[in-house]
Amino acid sequence: MLKTVTRSYVQERLGRPQVVLVEALPPQCWADAHIPGALNLPHDQVDELAHSLLPDRDVEVIVYCANGPCANSSIASRRLEQLGYTHVADYELGKEDWAEAGLPLESADPGATAR
Repeated sequence: MLKTVTRSYVQERLGRPQVVLVEALPPQCWADAHIPGALNLPHDQVDELAHSLLPDRDVEVIVYCANGPCANSSIASRRLEQLGYTHVADYELGKEDWAEAGLPLESADPGATAR
């Protein structure tokens, strides 16, 4: 069963070495603005990219996408579970919830910060 988590849970876990945050949106969306530290793993490329981006199947992986109506994070999360990842969670309210709370987003350009 897919575990869903809240913004406060993500904030608490963010930055811990045993936790990986993953954005399941297309590369351009990730490049424009993502939660700091998030890797880009588009929902339709999980099979191709998961093993290289997430070599440890026992690490905690928190997956998010744009917002509640967006299904990308749940699609990616379920596929990661099918591939044998043991600690996968879906931050289903995603980037929109994060930004609405006034929390920072970053862009792929290290000198720019998105909002």
